[in-house]
Amino acid sequence: MRIAVAFDHAGVPFTHVVAEAIRAAGHEPVDVGTCDDYPDAALLAGQAIHSGEVERAVVVCGSGAGIAVAATKLPGIRACVGHDTYTAAQCVTHDDCNVLCVGARVIGPVYAAACITAFAGASFSGEERHVRRLHKIDQLEQRGFALEPPTPQEHTP
Repeated sequence: MRIAVAFDHAGVPFTHVVAEAIRAAGHEPVDVGTCDDYPDAALLAGQAIHSGEVERAVVVCGSGAGIAVAATKLPGIRACVGHDTYTAAQCVTHDDCNVLCVGARVIGPVYAAACITAFAGASFSGEERHVRRLHKIDQLEQRGFALEPPTPQEHTP
């Protein structure tokens, strides 16, 4: 699989870590660029996915949060901050995420590599409940606040 990599100024120290982790997982990193601002790096990675040049992306900023917010604004992009191996894999198996966001100022390079390996090795399960939820996410993206709100379910705390 080809995986785009993009970085903002704070993510630069992880450029080699990310590329090496992707290669070690048996995939090809595609460097789409480094930008001063994380929205620009998110756009470069999203464009590579949208064009079909790559299937997924790993994007890095200081916290992982800003670049995740920016990436999720792009149509068809499902991004998640993955600072643990469970989340990095589960975001693919359950949520069919195509972008992993990492914070170079939050986790160390060895653990970042483990998260990237988990993300790269995961596959969407295709289970009906996950497909149903992804359809709802698509509706949120397309129709936003024009959607009829769901009826909340009662629960006991």
